[in-house]
Amino acid sequence: MNANKPFNSILNNLVIMGLLFGLCCACNTGTGSTPNEAPTADQATETTRATWAEKLGFPPDKRVVILHADDIGMCPEANTAARLQMEQDHIQSCAVMMPCPSAREFIDWATAHPEEDVGLHLTLTSEWKTYRWPGLTKAEDAPGLLDEEGKLWHEVIQVVQNASPEEVEQEIRAQVEQAIAWGYRPDHMDTHMGTLYGSHQFTKAYLSVAEEYNIPAMVIDFQNPEVLEGFRQQGYPLTDEMIAAVNNYSLPKLDYFYSAPNAKTYEEKCSKFQELIKSLQPGLTEIIFHPSELTENLKTITNSWQQRAWEAKMFGDPDMQAFFAAEGLIFTNWREVMTRFKQRQS
Repeated sequence: MNANKPFNSILNNLVIMGLLFGLCCACNTGTGSTPNEAPTADQATETTRATWAEKLGFPPDKRVVILHADDIGMCPEANTAARLQMEQDHIQSCAVMMPCPSAREFIDWATAHPEEDVGLHLTLTSEWKTYRWPGLTKAEDAPGLLDEEGKLWHEVIQVVQNASPEEVEQEIRAQVEQAIAWGYRPDHMDTHMGTLYGSHQFTKAYLSVAEEYNIPAMVIDFQNPEVLEGFRQQGYPLTDEMIAAVNNYSLPKLDYFYSAPNAKTYEEKCSKFQELIKSLQPGLTEIIFHPSELTENLKTITNSWQQRAWEAKMFGDPDMQAFFAAEGLIFTNWREVMTRFKQRQS
């Protein structure tokens, strides 16, 4: 994605925090101690805390992974890449940007492939310079969502500054309802560019809608003190209101969250991704990326086109497939997570 322009430090922190959760940037958020460090008191306590993978019935010593494609529906190239990856079982999950021009095409595909795990990449920004979209809510009903061009704001900070929590909730409801009206009930939901974590009021709306529709949202479990402290040490402003909203959320959560690292070559891209996998701790981890078929049109949309093209190729690479098998990973998706969750609630 395009680099954000500088803003004042307080609001910049909000955006950084959003990018922790946001699914449109390559950022890694590992928080574990180094192998030679003695565990702190909190970390010692954490050894007795069940991970979400364990709570859902997975073996407690296993790394359970969701490979998740973001920005689907943004353009035909993203749809083509995600369809291939899902149909060939190279990835487990993806999410659609409902306001975007190619959203209906992918929702129709999801409807025709009910066995696949497809969610919504709830979208409140339109970040590209020339390839842009409005929201689904009428402009007169939610003017704070739109810029002077009648499109969603370019940057997370602009949404925080201009949109009310009520307008945000109205728009994310509209996106859920649009998918349902098109004949598809989403398997999960997450947040494009992390906008729904740009304000604790936005987060409350996001989690409330998820619980109301009983559609799991992408949420990290901050009951794990090591994870919480790790994010705080990196400068993320996790306020008491934000933590309370997440702690009170009643649907399944992730133990860890990462993005596929950027690289200068395809070989480096694969190597960095393998290093990321090796660093994972036992628990439920989602790793996000943005695959797209490489075309001249894609190059006119985003300057991240090369990373996206490599991410469309990487997971089907025989060497990567062999690596995953050797690592003994368990792959899952949000549909299975929710099925296991319901079974253990009954």
